[in-house]
Parts: sequence; C-alpha cells; structure tokens
Amino acid sequence: MSSALSQPQHRIVILVLRDFVAFDLAIPYQMFPLVSLSGGHKPYQVSFCGPEQSICSGALSISDIAPLELLSQVDTVIIPGIRNPLAFNEPEVLQALQQAARAGVRLASICTGACVLAAAGLLDNLRATTHWQLTPELAKRYPNIEVEEDMLFVDNGQLLTSAGLAAGQDLCLHMIASDFGAQVAETTADFFVMPLERQGCQSQRIHRQWLPQQQQLANLQLWLMDNLHLPLTLAQLAERACLSQRSLNRKFREQTGLAPMAWLGQARIRRAQSLLESSHMSVELIASSCGFASAAGLRDAFKRALGVSPSNWRKTYSGFSRP
Repeated sequence: MSSALSQPQHRIVILVLRDFVAFDLAIPYQMFPLVSLSGGHKPYQVSFCGPEQSICSGALSISDIAPLELLSQVDTVIIPGIRNPLAFNEPEVLQALQQAARAGVRLASICTGACVLAAAGLLDNLRATTHWQLTPELAKRYPNIEVEEDMLFVDNGQLLTSAGLAAGQDLCLHMIASDFGAQVAETTADFFVMPLERQGCQSQRIHRQWLPQQQQLANLQLWLMDNLHLPLTLAQLAERACLSQRSLNRKFREQTGLAPMAWLGQARIRRAQSLLESSHMSVELIASSCGFASAAGLRDAFKRALGVSPSNWRKTYSGFSRP
C-alpha cells in the first residue's frame, strides 16, 4: 500500500475572469491547500486558469494564469463571482467550460459565478442558486433552470452552485466532505473558525433580512457597505434610515440579531480582513479605508473579534501576486 505522501492530488483550478470578486476567489484559494490527510498529505493542488495570463480586478492582480485548455484536464473547476455577471459573454470561456463538462470535470460556482455556468448552458434542467439579489433575474433569463431562491448551495453531482459570498465557504467544505469525509472537513472548518457546514437547504440569511417589506434597512445596509470609511454615528444611521434611534435599534436587532453599531463594526472587520488578504495596503491605510480612527483602533478591534493582530492575519492568509 502506498504511503499518504505518495497519494495523487485532486487538481483544482480557479477560473479567473475579468472583474472577478476577490473574496469569492480567495475562499477556494485559501481553503483547499490547507486541507490535510493523515500523514500530512495535502490532497488538493490549486492553480489559476483563465482567458488571459494576467488579470486585474480593482487593486488586485492575478498572474501566471494557465490557458483555458487546462479546464478539461483537471478534477474540479471553481468559478468565482464576477461583477456584471448577466452581461458576461466570452465564447472561448463558455466553450472551454462546455468541453470540461463533457470531460466529466466537476464544476462549482460561487455567488454570481452561476451566471457563467448558466450562459454556457450547463445548468439547463438542473437546480441552481446564486446570490439572492440575482435569483429573480436568473430565473427570468434562463427558464430551463430551476432556480432555488433561498438555499446556500445546490449539489447536482457534477454541477454545484452556491449563494453569495460566505456561502462559498459552505460549498467548499461540502466538497471537502464529499471528497475525503466529514472528519477532514471538520478539521478544516476548525482551522477557519467556522461551523463544519451549514446545510445547503439552509436559508440565505441575508435574504431573509432584506425581504421587500424590510427594504428600508436593506438600503441602509447597502449604503453602509459603500461608506464604511466614514466616521458614522447611530444618530447618522437613524437619520439615513428615516427612523428614530430607538426604532432603528429595534428593527436591526429583529432582523440581524445585532445592534446597528455592532453590525457596522463587524462589517468593518470583514472589510479589513479582505483587504489584508488581498492587497499590500498598509495597516494604517486599511484602518482609514474601513472607518477606524487609527491603526491602533483597528488592531484593538481585530484582537477583540479574532484574537490576532492584523499583521498576523495577513501573514497567515495573504498569498496573492500583486503589482
């Protein structure tokens, strides 16, 4: 019997497209290489593939990207979300995905990456999901797809899709459990300080927070995500939502389980995590970009929330090539 270290690796490629969503790309790029089996064997080999050798999205640049032909030669292809997904139309990419599907490659999309699979015709007559904001339009544009509007992920065997952003983590853990068992997935989840797996049929929580009758808070939350850099107060948030501070507190707690300023603090921490992982911005600049009064304020908030400093977080999770 061969040793664990001599076992072949499961080859994963992440399809890098223009205007990719950095968070979606970071999830599989960071999670799969950290999976370990007994004896220290690393079962996954992760690389990038795409229509160009180097692709930028915002301040982040991915280089040394393999050509599209690789899609049909690996075990799994992961398609991260992209901006303006419903406008995606790159025939060479769609053809490469179709060829990969014919070759039996497992295809998995995160968030709006489902729109790319849909454009390739690979989700026809299958169940699928994507970010809740896009599910109505996806169903309208592709009537042959059974769009699940309120699921975290859908597993059709060869074709898998997930909802927005953090649901990509659930999908990756689900694939790890399918490949190597629940114990390996649980160990991976422990490393990332997250539950083993939210079930695919579990509700997209943010969707439930932003039901049409709650659009008042939805608009405020979207505005906050675009303005995390501002030094905001509860009074300003209440004014923005056209509510009293007391009503805003009550509605926020009912819909998110958090007070408004606590929710804002968590959003700032998540944005700082993303910037630490995907950029070479200084801690001082990240602090300013995320609405912290100083780098010291960011460090204190990081240690309270995550138990580590921003610098240590970057050392652990950063690994991208940038200009």
